[in-house]
Amino acid sequence: MPGAPHALAPLRHAGVAPTRCSGQDVRNVTTAEVENLEAEGALAVCRTFQSFSYAARLFFHRANLVFYVTLHHDGALWRVLKISELDSAEVAFGHFTQQATQLSEEEMRRTLLEAKNDELVRRIEQAQEQVERLRTDLDSHAAQAQLVSQREQRTRQEIGQLETQRIAAQTHLNRLRRQIQHLDLVGHERFPRRLTRQIRTAASSD
Repeated sequence: MPGAPHALAPLRHAGVAPTRCSGQDVRNVTTAEVENLEAEGALAVCRTFQSFSYAARLFFHRANLVFYVTLHHDGALWRVLKISELDSAEVAFGHFTQQATQLSEEEMRRTLLEAKNDELVRRIEQAQEQVERLRTDLDSHAAQAQLVSQREQRTRQEIGQLETQRIAAQTHLNRLRRQIQHLDLVGHERFPRRLTRQIRTAASSD
């Protein structure tokens, strides 16, 4: 693990400076000291705080009865305090926690904006899909309306043609009926006269 993160802005003052508390020193130490102790498994994690890429931790070194309070960025150690008293270590951890929170505010705003933009993109995609569905539906309705109109026009034309055919057929039928009536009348007029003469002839013979 590197001794310091790359391209970091200067750290704001964490509110904890080397001082004396209950007769014990609070000192800044190198990151290598904590890294070596972590590698040896000599540190117990008492507190941890994470806010996006920033983190604060409170370690206890049992062998030497001291606490280490650390500030991290992107997993790399950034600042380390070595403290002998638990109360002072808790105060330092609280300050580093506040520091991590403040430093991550921009990341919080960025994350929220990204989420809001993603939501807007999803809504835009949904709206576009709805527009396409509505446009397709309207196009389908328009196509169906055109087909119905064309069918109605063809049907009206066919009705006109059928009506013309009906009138012509009815006229022809009426003409044939008149001919039938005429021929039938002629046939009836001839048949009774012949039958009357035959009856009279038969009666005279008797």
